[in-house]
Formats: sequence, C-alpha cells, structure tokens
Amino acid sequence: MFNTNLKVHSKEVTDATYAALARRGVTIRDIAEIVYDVQSPYSKGLTLEHCEQSVHKVLQKREVQHAVLVGIELDELAEKGLLSEPLQQLIVSDESLFGIDETLAVGATQSYGSIALTTYGHLDKEKVGIINHLDSKDGKCVNTFLDDLVGSIAACASARLAHTVRDLEERGETLETHAFI
Repeated sequence: MFNTNLKVHSKEVTDATYAALARRGVTIRDIAEIVYDVQSPYSKGLTLEHCEQSVHKVLQKREVQHAVLVGIELDELAEKGLLSEPLQQLIVSDESLFGIDETLAVGATQSYGSIALTTYGHLDKEKVGIINHLDSKDGKCVNTFLDDLVGSIAACASARLAHTVRDLEERGETLETHAFI
C-alpha cells in the first residue's frame, strides 16, 4: 500500500513550500512588507532586505513548511470542488466558526514564542498588506487557509527580528552595523 520508510528530503519540502506560495500569487516581498510595517517602529535601521531574510529563515522551518503545504492544498482542493461535504462548503465560504485555518496558522507560530502569537493575532484582525487581498472573497480563489498562513509567516519573521534586534542591542550593536543573517 504505502511505503512508510520513504523519507522526504528537506530541499524537496522547502522547494514545494516556495512553489505553493508562488502558485497562489504570494511573494517573499509581499510578506516582507508586512514584517516591515509591523517591526519598523521598533527596529532602527530595519530594511525590507532584513525582512526578506527573516521570511526566508522562517520558511526553512519544517513546522511552517508543513502548515503552508497542508493549508494551500486544502484551499486548492476546495477551489476544485474536491472535498466532501460539509467540509467543502465550510472552506469555500470561510465559515466564521470553522477556525481550523487559524489553528493551523497559530500552530506554525509556536516556535517563535509569544511575540509571534500576539503579532499573528494583530495581523489576523487588521488584515495588513496582502492578507487583506487574500481575505477578500472574490468568488474566484479560495484562500481560507492562505491568508492566515501568510499572517503566521509574517508574525514569525517579525518575532525573529525582534529577538535578533534585542540580542544585538545587548551586545551594543544595531542592524545597521551587523551583517544580519
């Protein structure tokens, strides 16, 4: 039936994650712009390039990759009408009490701590940047999971930057004087 001994190589999962985001029209720059909006008031010398680097680092985490792949797959299956009822209609309509989309996104924030979690809550409520576009129900695309996942990635990248800036400040450095990684 299924060969459970086969392992999926990390590069394959990473590539699939980037491809899924691109297929849905989400760029690293789109997410980085959200990160910049959230983090720039607290991080002197922050650039969009810093934000993009942080997004790339977040997208290297397996927990985030898995959430993105599962969520986008469910959105795409719903778009094609391939889910069973009532799940099909719950996802297509982005039913307000469904909540699994937020649960998946919150789960992805867990490895970045309370800053990521509270930032995700803010982004989910305010619909910043591309999240607002993804959340609009135009009848063409199903982005029930994607809008929350983009918020989660941006929240994680913001938290990562906040922690990095704090560590640099403790050493008397800034983003401007340090090669950010």
